[in-house]
Amino acid sequence: MVSYLRGLLSETERKNGWTLAEATGDDGPQGMQRLLNHYLWDVDALRDDVRDAVVEHIGDPERGVLILDETGFLKKGVRSAGVARQYSGTAGRIENSQVAVFLAYGSDQGRALIDRELYLPKDWTSDRERCRAAGVGNDVEFATNRTWACAC
Repeated sequence: MVSYLRGLLSETERKNGWTLAEATGDDGPQGMQRLLNHYLWDVDALRDDVRDAVVEHIGDPERGVLILDETGFLKKGVRSAGVARQYSGTAGRIENSQVAVFLAYGSDQGRALIDRELYLPKDWTSDRERCRAAGVGNDVEFATNRTWACAC
């Protein structure tokens, strides 16, 4: 897990099993792939745990702020969830990309990412077979924005 996080935080431009493994000194991607493919993750529970830790350790009801950031990730393929020709602020134009919204919390004590959501264009959410192939659940519907709630 620590190696995976180090890989994600590395300067590596493309982040996949091979490049993450190389960035952390592993001989091949097997460890990264095992971590991602064979273990059950409750990403929402992990998010909630992180949020609780952030509130406990750096929370400041007087001066803390929430920071909302929409970020585009340029992509060459079409199989990753949400990839489409769409406006990407990263590129400053319409490009083949994924778009995600991140929520961070900041105070004088520090800052931390506390939530995330991948934007799925309508052509994705209307094609349930494509969604299933990319691991997107049937409960995910098209939305033009996301309502964020935080008990910070």
